[in-house]
Amino acid sequence: MSYQVLARKWRPKSFATLVGQEHVIRALSNALQSQRLHHAYLLTGTRGVGKTTIARILAKSLNCETGLTAEPCGQCDACRQIDAGRFVDLLEIDAASNTGIDNIREVLDNAQYAPTQGRFKVYIIDEVHMLSKSAFNAMLKTLEEPPGHVKFILATTDPQKVPVTVLSRCLQFSLRQMLPQQVTTHLQHILNIEQIPYESAALSLLGHAAAGSMRDALSLLDQAIAYGSGKVEEAGVRAMLGAVDQSCLYALLDCLASRDGAAMMAAAAQLAERGVGSEAALQAMATILHQLALLQTVPGSVAADHPHHEKLVGLAARLTPEAVQLYYQIALHGRRDLALAPDEFAGLSMTLLRMLAFTPTQRLEVAFQAGAPASAVAIPADAAPPAPALPLAPPPSQPIAPDEVEPSTQRQEPSTPVPVAFDGDWPALVAQLKLGGFAGMLAQHAQLDHHADGHFTLAVPDAHKVVAGPDYRDKLAQALSTHLGQSIRVSVTVGGNEAAVPAALQQRERQAQHADAVDAINRDPIVQQLITEFDAHVLPDSIQPRPQSA
Repeated sequence: MSYQVLARKWRPKSFATLVGQEHVIRALSNALQSQRLHHAYLLTGTRGVGKTTIARILAKSLNCETGLTAEPCGQCDACRQIDAGRFVDLLEIDAASNTGIDNIREVLDNAQYAPTQGRFKVYIIDEVHMLSKSAFNAMLKTLEEPPGHVKFILATTDPQKVPVTVLSRCLQFSLRQMLPQQVTTHLQHILNIEQIPYESAALSLLGHAAAGSMRDALSLLDQAIAYGSGKVEEAGVRAMLGAVDQSCLYALLDCLASRDGAAMMAAAAQLAERGVGSEAALQAMATILHQLALLQTVPGSVAADHPHHEKLVGLAARLTPEAVQLYYQIALHGRRDLALAPDEFAGLSMTLLRMLAFTPTQRLEVAFQAGAPASAVAIPADAAPPAPALPLAPPPSQPIAPDEVEPSTQRQEPSTPVPVAFDGDWPALVAQLKLGGFAGMLAQHAQLDHHADGHFTLAVPDAHKVVAGPDYRDKLAQALSTHLGQSIRVSVTVGGNEAAVPAALQQRERQAQHADAVDAINRDPIVQQLITEFDAHVLPDSIQPRPQSA
């Protein structure tokens, strides 16, 4: 027996076995069960998402010998002949090959006759947008007043090219692209039944490479099985797809977190030696950065069985949320600008160097080593503008003894931080710190329960319990220690009062200021005159309170 490709062998024969498109299946099933059937359906969506498959299943539902049903039996003569493509009352037309009016006119002439075998004559017209204008015009009358025994199912990847006169006569369903997780799960199900060994990471690669098309995913799976001599392994799939080795990308991000430029460029050169394209590398890096941002915001968003979960968690703890967001934007812009680079590797390396150069830092790091350029000074994004630099005196020709140096020019020893007293006003302290990132999220959504001997006990409401995690707590403890000049420990419990946290207090204060501003506008004599004489109206949303002076 000849081999049957997976895309044909595993083509769904019923709505129950169809992956995805639940919104379409539900609507069609309800219509069949209640026998509220439309005469023309339009299925739209990209290739491989199930347009023709749904059309064939619907044809079986309409003609199954058990009656109109959302669950055709698949065993009667009508169901078996439709599956085999031999049902006399089902006509499939490829509009890409039959675009002219003569082809459509022949179809419409035959539509007037009663079905030979089934309950309905079903016409499936694929890529209907390819029909000529005259062919569409010929269809309109039949679509508007079709015989009761005729059903049209139109399918297209480009609904914008279908005339509105045709669209208005059809019940339209938009099919969605498959999610990579849906594709991966279905491939796993198929391989388990086919008893073909596989690696989960390889299926994840195929799920993303399919770009939302289940048919493309099955074709890639066939190719992967052949490439791996009956096995689906990650290394083989990567080689087949030309995909990027994730370990190299994690090494690059690790170098960024360590600010090790030399190691980063060595890792980039290793990517080039393996023949990995710069565009693919930047695209894969953006995907990892997206996962890091999700992990930092919603710690449980990345599944524990993710192949690189441990590496993701480690990087999420080492990189600030600001750095992750910045790297993501730089990766996108670098990928877009590759065509303008002298060569691909130059575009990739400059993108990585840009990430390193603009990495946000928590402190001002002055590098006055011999020959260090001015760009070696890293200034945090929220720092105040630096004062104008004074010209440096030229280096002396002879060493100068310490006692010959003017007192004002001698090296100053770093001073020990002076502890700052805290009066217990937590909202005032939070407003003074102006924190961002993890520390700011916890501080803004927590109330102070107790503080003593450098130990702050905070409580967060249930609605914001995600900020009670150790990453948020450690960042806030570090910020408090820096500001107060002493070692601070932070403990967090869940169950605080939503109305008592600084974010809520600030919101109420802004609302009060806005109400005062609206009241002041309404009491203004000129505004009152405009209201009286011109029937004017004050728009409260357009009023902004005047910023309070510091």
